[in-house]
Amino acid sequence: MTLSKPKHVSVEAPVAPAPPNRSALTDERPIVMVRDLAKHYGPFQAVGGVTFDIREGEIFGLLGPNGAGKTTLISMLATLLAPTTGSASINGFDLMRDAKRVKECIGLVPQEIALYLQLSARDNLHFFGRMYGLTGELLRKRISEALDIIALGPWANIPIGGYSGGMTRRANLAIGLLHKPRVLFLDEPTVGVDPQSRNHIFESIRKLNREDGVTILYTTHYMEEAQSLCDRVAIMDYGRLIALDTPRDLINRIGTGIIDLSLEQDSAPLTDSLSSLPAVERVEANEETLRVYTKDAQQALLPILEIVNSLGMHASHLEILEPNLESVFLSLTGRSLRD
Repeated sequence: MTLSKPKHVSVEAPVAPAPPNRSALTDERPIVMVRDLAKHYGPFQAVGGVTFDIREGEIFGLLGPNGAGKTTLISMLATLLAPTTGSASINGFDLMRDAKRVKECIGLVPQEIALYLQLSARDNLHFFGRMYGLTGELLRKRISEALDIIALGPWANIPIGGYSGGMTRRANLAIGLLHKPRVLFLDEPTVGVDPQSRNHIFESIRKLNREDGVTILYTTHYMEEAQSLCDRVAIMDYGRLIALDTPRDLINRIGTGIIDLSLEQDSAPLTDSLSSLPAVERVEANEETLRVYTKDAQQALLPILEIVNSLGMHASHLEILEPNLESVFLSLTGRSLRD
């Protein structure tokens, strides 16, 4: 059978040397350095001058809504797109001058499924392994290791076309692991998968990071994934980075509790009065709803209700929310992560 290369697959990467065991996060040097990297399509700015570092051994999250520029940024770092301006290096190799050496260091798992559905997972891995330059016993060993990581061993000889969506995603992940990359780019690897497969993917990522020391750049628009997996998170919107920190510190920026109030009247007259309370960080009003960011929700609740009552207003609904990365994004941009 003659097979042509599927779309979205880069097959130029040769075999990378096996990474050393780096089980703990290290701060000595960044393995990924990005400086003012930008991609423009005519007047449209897909990525606008982003700058950040990723430490070796880190799981680094890139969080943002659809269209934020995450995939374009990943494509540039994976040498699939040439930047318009700026620079980047991976493992000390310049993205433009040393593209071949960069490819030796990286693995890419794209959003799109890049598999031959008529072939089994094992045959797909064998095919792509040969394209990476793997042969013989080494290839068989890498295939076995990849199947073990993604927990598909019992189904390895079944055609991919008979897999569930989650199993197909896991097989897609295995392709990016065959040459043991030092840096792995995962572009929304859990889109459309069932909860069980999502858990398998999470465990695979943690195992790769913990046991093999693989540095991972993980893009998603699911805030709970980034909050659970990532050492640090960069929030991206309209092609720019608008925040970068640990999940805990990002969340702490907006206080320790959020109070949502639904009122039977226009909420605007309450804004100044509530903003003056010592336990209140800030207030966002939208017609008959209020979102109050507080230093301490329990401490702020009673004074808030006293002011509402003193102005003759009535709350039809009240809810105390624990802040998370979703509320961080709403606070920074005023819109949902999935918009």
